[in-house]
Amino acid sequence: MNASRTLATERLDLRWLTEDDAELMLGVWNDPAFVRFVGDRGVRSLDQARTALREGALKLYADFGYGPYRVATRDEDRPMGVCGLFKREHLADPDIGFGLLPEFCRQGYAYEAAVAVLEHAQGVLQLNRVTAIVSPENEASIGLIDKLGLQFVERMRMPGEDHDVLLYAIEWPS
Repeated sequence: MNASRTLATERLDLRWLTEDDAELMLGVWNDPAFVRFVGDRGVRSLDQARTALREGALKLYADFGYGPYRVATRDEDRPMGVCGLFKREHLADPDIGFGLLPEFCRQGYAYEAAVAVLEHAQGVLQLNRVTAIVSPENEASIGLIDKLGLQFVERMRMPGEDHDVLLYAIEWPS
């Protein structure tokens, strides 16, 4: 697997996260919408964010050759959030996830980043299927997932959780 550590779109630069992105991730993980729809990670300090990055994104890169990208504006390199692929133990296929800081929402950035990630997943990583999991109440993310072409598969409960999520998938011919 020859994963790219960087991707680019018309307005965005995407690159793999590093521990230097702890401040960005602290903001994303503590955004009220993220906490409401994804969950409270309990990360409240830069040190905790660096540890979470080491145990999360950096481990994904090492184990699977993919993970979340830091999403930033091309013109000013202003960090706005993350978008990328995740591998969950209880899901057979990688899932796409995204989280932007509130000031960057509803401007098409998440869609633009997600298209680049899906193109990379299909073309470079040569994945046949990518999923997405989303809270049934998260109408904005469901709209984005639909726009990206993922299809509803089922309502399911993740292990250890007390609420259902919706599973979507997109498949490409091998």
